[in-house]
Amino acid sequence: MTIRLVTFDALHTLVTPRLPIYAQYSQTFAPYLGVLEPGRLKRSFKVALSQVQKENPTYQGDSGAEGWWSEVIKRTAIGAGADPQAVDSSLPQIVPSLMERFSSRQGYKLFHDSLPVLRRLHQMKIRTALISNTDTRMLSVLKDLEIAPYLGSILLSEAVGIEKPNAKIFRLAFSMRSELVPMEMQDGVHVGDELVSDYHGARAAGMHALLLRRAGPEGDGEHKEEGENLQGVQVVNDLWGVVKWVEQQTT
Repeated sequence: MTIRLVTFDALHTLVTPRLPIYAQYSQTFAPYLGVLEPGRLKRSFKVALSQVQKENPTYQGDSGAEGWWSEVIKRTAIGAGADPQAVDSSLPQIVPSLMERFSSRQGYKLFHDSLPVLRRLHQMKIRTALISNTDTRMLSVLKDLEIAPYLGSILLSEAVGIEKPNAKIFRLAFSMRSELVPMEMQDGVHVGDELVSDYHGARAAGMHALLLRRAGPEGDGEHKEEGENLQGVQVVNDLWGVVKWVEQQTT
């Protein structure tokens, strides 16, 4: 077996918030809503995000991603104890500020191993791509962090209208390759931090998969479920573990 394509998730795999998202929300809220209790804000963001994801998973609708995130922001602030009237009156200032912040290196940074591992895979003549359940601002983030040139194709759920774990989005990564050399799904491996969307989604699509579980503070933002069953799941603790796994498949 030879691996010829490695696809990566974006958030908590290649990139991570420069500060916790709730902390960046707090900084933006403060001039308009006052300082909200951090623990309550963190919980409220998680609840709001989950609710809106269930209601509209692929950012569809007349208002697109900005309207989608506006609803998350509004519910986060109110759920954390902000005055609803103050939230409504300040959303026209808060939403654009947060949308801009999370469109660049102001909101995100690379993990220490992201760029070195992508460079190593390219040296190994292995193609790379990105498959992410996010809106199109992630493309601006990847460009600003100077990592986009190392990704042969970038599939974002808002742009393609499909979300992981749907097998179609994984298959799309194979159909977008520029070279004409035949490649099967089993020639690729997907790497991400979400057990269902990344690992089981890729496996169901016919790919190999590696679940990323970073140790220490760098792994704090990963999509770890309490009591998750990782029996039989192939886990790596950093992106260099991906390189090692790929090398083992060709020996």
